Amino acid sequence: MTTSTAHPHHARHPLRRRWLARALIGLTGLLGLITHTPSLAHDDAYLDSLTAPHGGQIRMAGTLHLELVVHKDGADGKPRPIEVYVTDHAGTKQPTAGASATVTLLSSKNKVTAELKPDGDNKLKGQASYAPTPDLKAIVSVTMPGEDAQQARFTPLAPRAK
Repeated sequence: MTTSTAHPHHARHPLRRRWLARALIGLTGLLGLITHTPSLAHDDAYLDSLTAPHGGQIRMAGTLHLELVVHKDGADGKPRPIEVYVTDHAGTKQPTAGASATVTLLSSKNKVTAELKPDGDNKLKGQASYAPTPDLKAIVSVTMPGEDAQQARFTPLAPRAK
């Protein structure tokens, strides 16, 4: 005959297991909330609050930050330079050798598209005839070597909230 060696405390184990399971689920959820990085950290308002290294406007494009610099000086109807500086989210320069890019500039008067070519380090450069007005909008498309094209929209000369 076999004798049971069950101890009276063993009868409570199912309750302890359920309590432990619930505690672990709750703890896991809490840790998820604590460690979650809000996606709002890189919205346009946040990026506009940053001081752009080259005096332009910064926007996100996939895993990249793009800084668009348009120039106000020059005569109307004459080509003006356009520059895009490429960094990662930490501000580390991303080499543009082998990259291709375009910028489309839209204003109340016209629409113009220009090709941007690598111009050292993390810069892409081109030129186009555009009116440097506050309503100027830009769409930049950048294709880094071996990557898909990424786009960002800019309002480079619009007044910024401070």
